[in-house]
Amino acid sequence: MKNLIEVSKIISKKKVRKIEVLDSNSLDNKNSKFLEFYNALMSDRFKNDRDAASFLYKCSPTDDKYRQLKSRFRKRLMNTLFFIDLNQPNISGYDRSYYSVHRDWSLLKILMSNEAYIAGEEVARQVLLVSLKYKFSDIILNCSRILRQIASEKGNNVDFEEYDGYIKQYTEVFNAEIRAEELYQRVLMNYLKPVEEVRRIADQLQSYCDALVGLSEVYDSPVVFYNMFLVWTYHYELQQDYESMLQICHQAEQYIDQNPNFLQEEKLATFLLKKMNGYLHLRDFKNGKIMAERSLQIFEEGSDTWFNFMEYYLLTALHTDNFIHGAAVLLRAKSSNKFKKLDIERREKWQVYEVFLIYFIERQPGQMEALKEQLGKNFKLPRFLSESFNLPKELRVLTVHLLTVQILFHLDKKAYPEAAENIDTLRSLGKHFSDSPENYRMIQFIRLMYQVLKANFKLSELSSTEKYYDALVAHPFFYRGLLSELEVIPYEKLWNHVLSKL
Repeated sequence: MKNLIEVSKIISKKKVRKIEVLDSNSLDNKNSKFLEFYNALMSDRFKNDRDAASFLYKCSPTDDKYRQLKSRFRKRLMNTLFFIDLNQPNISGYDRSYYSVHRDWSLLKILMSNEAYIAGEEVARQVLLVSLKYKFSDIILNCSRILRQIASEKGNNVDFEEYDGYIKQYTEVFNAEIRAEELYQRVLMNYLKPVEEVRRIADQLQSYCDALVGLSEVYDSPVVFYNMFLVWTYHYELQQDYESMLQICHQAEQYIDQNPNFLQEEKLATFLLKKMNGYLHLRDFKNGKIMAERSLQIFEEGSDTWFNFMEYYLLTALHTDNFIHGAAVLLRAKSSNKFKKLDIERREKWQVYEVFLIYFIERQPGQMEALKEQLGKNFKLPRFLSESFNLPKELRVLTVHLLTVQILFHLDKKAYPEAAENIDTLRSLGKHFSDSPENYRMIQFIRLMYQVLKANFKLSELSSTEKYYDALVAHPFFYRGLLSELEVIPYEKLWNHVLSKL
C-alpha cells in the first residue's frame, strides 16, 4: 500500500489534464486532421513538409497552422510509443521484454527523481529479475546500482553484496558487449563499399572475427554471440565463400534454437536472408526453395522481411532457369494486399522481374497457357516495346534491364533496326556508369551487346568479345541487395542467350 500512496501523491501534484496520444478516439474521427495526417504518412503520400502542408492546409510549411499541427501530432505520436501492443504473436519474448524493461526503467527513474523510493525499489527488483533472465547487461547494471544504494541505506549487507556482485560481473560483460558491437560496426561501415576495396582489409576482418571468438569464450552474452556470428557471416560473404557463410548461419540458428530466451526476430531474419543469399550465389534452387518456404511461414506476410525473402526466392528461381516456379513466386508476392504500398524502388524492381519472366515463360515448352495468361494479364508487348523508361536517376540501373528485355523481344522477331536502336541507347546509358566499380559487370555486358551491333547481328562477324566475356567471368556475380549489383539473369547466361538468337 505504501508504494501506491507514494505514486498517488506524485500524480496528484503533477498530473496533466489530458494524455495526448493517437488513440482510437483521435483516429476514428473522420474530420480529424490527425487522422488525415496519419493516413497520409502511412500511405507514403509525403516526401517532405511542403507536400504535407499543401495536402493538409494548402499552405506553405512555414504557416503556423501546419507547424502547430505537426508539433501536436509529433507529441501524440511519441507518447503513443509507451502504449504499443506487445501481445502480437510475431513478437518474440526477448523483443517484448526488451521493450518492457526499457519502458519500466524510464518509470523507475521518474519514481526515484520524485523520491518515491518504496515504489522505485519494487520496480527496480522486477526490472532486474527480467533483465537477468534475458541478460540485458546495461539495465542489470543500472538497476543494481540503485538497489545497492538502497541496501546500503538500510544497512542490509546481504542485499548489498548481491547487487555489488551483479555490478562487478556485468561491468565486464557490458564492456565486452561494447567491444563486440564496435567490431561489428567497423565491418558494417565497410560492408557496402566496392568488394575489391573491402578485400584489401581482409586481414583486418579476420582479426575482428578472431577477437569476437575470444570474447565469446569468456562471456556468455547474446550480444557478443550475435555480433560474432554477424561478423563471420559478412567476412565470408565478402570473400564470396558461400559454403562457409552458410555454415556460420547454421551455427547462429543452432545458437538461437538452444537459447530460445535470446530469440530476436531481426537477427533471425538476417541469418536466414544470408542463407538465401548463399543459395542464390551457389545457384542451389532446391535448398533455396526449402529455406524460402520455411522463412515465409515465420515472418508476417506483407512485412518488409517477407518481401525480402520473396525477392531472393524469385531471384534464385530466375538464376537457375526455374521460370515457372519464379512466376508462381511473383504472382504470390503481387497478390499481397501490401504490395501496392511498397516504395517505388521495390515496386519498379518487381516490374522488371515480371517482364523478364513474361519473356522466358513464353519460350518454355508445355501447356502453361493459364500461367502465361495470368502473368501477362496487364502486359501489352507493343506498348512495352515503344516505352522509353523515364525512371528517376537513382533507378537508372533498372533501365538497363528493361532495355535488355526489349532487345530480347526484338531479336526474337528479327526486328534488327529496333534492336540496334535499343543497343545504342544502352551504350549511351552505360557511359553514366563506366567509372563505377560496382557496375563493372554491367558495363562488360553492355560492351558485349555493342559488339553485336557492330557485327550487324551476324554471329559469323562477331569479334572482340572474349576480353569482355572473360572480364565477366573473372568478376563473379555478387549481390548484397544493392540496386547497382542486381542481375535478374546473370550476365553470362544472358549473353549466351543473346548468342543463341543471332
